[in-house]
Amino acid sequence: MRKSFMIAECLRRYAWWRLNRSDEHDEGRNARSAVALLNAAAYAADLPEDAPVISQLCAAGSLSGEEFRLPVPAERIVRFWHYEEPGGDPDDLLNAIAAMSEPPKIPAQRDGDQPLRR
Repeated sequence: MRKSFMIAECLRRYAWWRLNRSDEHDEGRNARSAVALLNAAAYAADLPEDAPVISQLCAAGSLSGEEFRLPVPAERIVRFWHYEEPGGDPDDLLNAIAAMSEPPKIPAQRDGDQPLRR
């Protein structure tokens, strides 16, 4: 199975989770979030396998068999995508998840008179 399809399927799972949470008192937030996630899933499925964001997403998440799993910090981004208010396109969501693969920037440390080490 193509990696882009596995990423799309992951986003679809979160969209269905949002739809299942929908009720008459949420003012359409769950439905809006689900539609945005389904849109992002369709966008991801259409990406070529050699798209840079696909390899970044694979580095950020984990591929197990034929399933893509988000890193824990990215779950919050996906769960609340377009929940409060619409904003951002599918590419913004994928890039936000992909950014999770970048190691945190830690300043160099100095140990007394020793040279800087990272």
